[in-house]
Amino acid sequence: MASSQILETAVANYERAAKSLGLPDYLSKKMGTPSEKVEISITPKLPDGRVLVLRTFITRHSDILGPAKGGIRMTPCVTQDEITGLAMEMTWKTSLIGIPFGGGKAGIQIDPGALSPDDKEIVIRSFTRGARRYIGPEIYVPAPDMGTNERDMGHIWDCVSYSSGTAITNGCYVTGKPILLGGIVGRREATGKGVVYSILAACQHLGIDPLSMRYAIQGFGNVGAAAAAELARLGARIVAVADLDAYVVNAHGIDVTALMAHVRCAGSLKDYPGACDPASVDFFAIDCDCLIPAAAGSQIHLRNADKIKARIIAEGANAPTTPEGDEILNQRGIFVIPDILCNAGGVFVSYLEYTMETQREQTGLPEVEARLRDRMQIKFREVSTYAQEKATTMRQAAMEIAVSRVAEGITSRGLWP
Repeated sequence: MASSQILETAVANYERAAKSLGLPDYLSKKMGTPSEKVEISITPKLPDGRVLVLRTFITRHSDILGPAKGGIRMTPCVTQDEITGLAMEMTWKTSLIGIPFGGGKAGIQIDPGALSPDDKEIVIRSFTRGARRYIGPEIYVPAPDMGTNERDMGHIWDCVSYSSGTAITNGCYVTGKPILLGGIVGRREATGKGVVYSILAACQHLGIDPLSMRYAIQGFGNVGAAAAAELARLGARIVAVADLDAYVVNAHGIDVTALMAHVRCAGSLKDYPGACDPASVDFFAIDCDCLIPAAAGSQIHLRNADKIKARIIAEGANAPTTPEGDEILNQRGIFVIPDILCNAGGVFVSYLEYTMETQREQTGLPEVEARLRDRMQIKFREVSTYAQEKATTMRQAAMEIAVSRVAEGITSRGLWP
């Protein structure tokens, strides 16, 4: 799928919500237009003497409810359109989950797998220097995303503090950092655990025993692996897992502990006992009760939505379902937990990190997990209640709640600069 599909999906979801809410035309246009889009060219010089010329992007979609918040995506094909669509999604996600942030996103156009750790650090530091005036605790607060990790966030944090001539940053410039540098315990697993808490709330809502269901997880990166680990801890049966290199399918249940140990050593699912080539299995046709798309965007679409056998879809990825695919799922009566609700656990814990660093406090894992679980359950109930009252889908309910809050923020602040 083209990366522009993510922007098209985000715009379609927004316009549907804005129309349903009856927003005035001027307000609808203002909310649908990014506040700022920039492209920055960086030229990092690597230790072997090569000088790279890289395109990088930052979009601040909205800062109505607070500074823009969103991760840095590093892939060879990331585009400004993709970043803009993801930034828009972040605006609704932060609004819905109830934290004082807006939506932002950044992209660096390079394959991180082609870089050594030292090369990647140079690229990250070069990006930070180039983007410095767009990053700050009251402007845009980055975090890890596809292709970046907590080590990279540590380098951004150090680059900012070094340029300021201080031992630490004055406030929270980046979340998802190493714990030693002011990060928060539980952040790495927060998105995946939030997905599971959403599933548990959905099962309670639908009157289903979550441990009686069979789970299939597309994507075994940070989100998918954390969700798998939490489901396994609860005693759930995971029957299929996929990444780019291989699929693992076992109707009797996959040993998640062994699978994660293999991935830590091998880097992917490839060569795990019983793993098969992705071309040999249609993952979305696998017999399961709950499907967790936790990979790239636009994975569920017009050509495969009718094959899905799951009763529940929990969107761990951002924009994993196109509008055409979503319509098919709705017609089939499949219960979808939308991305702006389902995977909001990561940004919620990022907010805890932001407040902790700002106030120079420390928070333990039990408190982080308790607050995450409570927030995900409360927000699920809010969205499901709205959906029932309005006789609409969970996605439409989530979008209308989120969009209406941003609209209220605009009218509360006033239209004039």
